[in-house]
Amino acid sequence: MQIRLFHAAAAVLTVLAIAGGAAAAPGTGQTGAPTVPGLASAALLPGWITAAGTRMIALDLQLQPGWKTYWRAPGDAGIPPEFDWAGSTNQGAVVFHWPAPEVIDSNGTRTLGFHDRLVLPIEVAPAAPGAPPDLKVAIDFGLCREICVPAHVTLTAPPPGAAPDPVIEAALEAAPLRLSGQAACHVSPIADGLRIDAAVRQDLGPQPKAALELMTPPGAPPVWVSEAEVSVDGPTITAAADFVPPSGEPFDLDPSQVRLTLIDADGRAVEVDGCAG
Repeated sequence: MQIRLFHAAAAVLTVLAIAGGAAAAPGTGQTGAPTVPGLASAALLPGWITAAGTRMIALDLQLQPGWKTYWRAPGDAGIPPEFDWAGSTNQGAVVFHWPAPEVIDSNGTRTLGFHDRLVLPIEVAPAAPGAPPDLKVAIDFGLCREICVPAHVTLTAPPPGAAPDPVIEAALEAAPLRLSGQAACHVSPIADGLRIDAAVRQDLGPQPKAALELMTPPGAPPVWVSEAEVSVDGPTITAAADFVPPSGEPFDLDPSQVRLTLIDADGRAVEVDGCAG
């Protein structure tokens, strides 16, 4: 447990120990100056009102050449972004429609993230029907090349447009294919948490990559998850990872909160929510 948590904490401290500011994007309501290495611009795309009455916007991060940012579950060495919507009004439930990540191998470590540009669609329900949410968000995230730097931006969404934005629609199309059913899971206690083996039947070639996540409610204590070990046996792909909570001991698992994402060599991705078995 101590070794695992030390590595996770060290990755965070490596990022936070480097001073940085925020890259400004004209017309977005963002605070700060363009002083963060690697970040060319940041903005909220205004999006549109969906047929369901929700508001679809997108975070648009444009990176300088050679830099990367991270996916929602980036792996041992990555820093997932954090979002604070406290400056918004009439903001209800928030759903992130993450595009499939790239598998990035660097200096012997593997992370999941994005080069060049990340367009992250975000769907926001109004707290009270009749008016669209007025959205302002503060975001903390990591940027890496040879070094990692922290970035903090505060962005305001312009008023929604009258029609869907093709850029956001393309990002929605890039999301992993959602599989029906659940993964077949075996859960076993370990000294500092749980080990989960999750299996699905899916043809993704001989060497797919995988990520296991615990989709905990907002505000719940974070659970550290190790890089998934993947094995392929005919049509069955199994991913195994350790889940270590802050208490450093086995815990009660809600199987519906387990998510498995698989990525093939061509970047195609599928995901399945929930565990059975």
